[in-house]
Amino acid sequence: MSIALQPSFLLQKGKKLKNYKGKIQNITEKAKNVYEIKIASSLENVRAGQFISILCPNHTFRRPFSVADFENNVITILMKLQGDGTKYLSSLKADDEIEFIAPLGNSFEILNKNCLLVGAGIGIAPMLFLKKELNKNNIKNYLITGFKEQNEVISGSDEIKLGGSVLERLDDIIKEKNIGVIYSCGPYPVLKGVSETAKKHNIMSFVAMERVMACSIGVCRGCTIEILKDGNIERASVCKDGAIFRGDEVIWE
Repeated sequence: MSIALQPSFLLQKGKKLKNYKGKIQNITEKAKNVYEIKIASSLENVRAGQFISILCPNHTFRRPFSVADFENNVITILMKLQGDGTKYLSSLKADDEIEFIAPLGNSFEILNKNCLLVGAGIGIAPMLFLKKELNKNNIKNYLITGFKEQNEVISGSDEIKLGGSVLERLDDIIKEKNIGVIYSCGPYPVLKGVSETAKKHNIMSFVAMERVMACSIGVCRGCTIEILKDGNIERASVCKDGAIFRGDEVIWE
């Protein structure tokens, strides 16, 4: 089903963003407090690593979600139940209408090397989309995900780590699979660990940073991090300049 888009005057990195109407196709609980939402709209293109930001009625700020899949104008997101906004979204039914802006942020740079994908918790979402893109390009890849408990597991990975840290397996996998680049999304400690592991093995890493976003378009500057550019330390907005950064560019605390 194709829904007519509405014009928007929002800008991100000089690019006009569009405000879309979409219809819920279905909502499925995939794991404990984690929902998969499929949204039909007239949006024509989204790349792995980008996100959308959904308007929740009676809430000032939109809610950002990484895209877990996109096909035939249908966006798939994974949403963890955390507050009033996500509670509202989880209550929606098929054919309910929502409003969102998209596509937001940059995308993963795809390299023709053996790839290791690391997703921790809800961070699996953009990794699933990236894995699909890599498979289309016949690029060898291996996805490992980490969850605290069995009832939190979201399917789709080649290997699942329960309890502890997903970082414990990285050194072995890099050697076993002859990995040339690592992509990751998850909590800050995981991304920092991925970056440090990649540096140790002298390979490149790309991290999808997780930050609380208010505006989602780089206006409020509430999601800034420090990065190293051309030898200088700069402040970058995760929503506008990311959310994908090279691991060796991020100034890790």
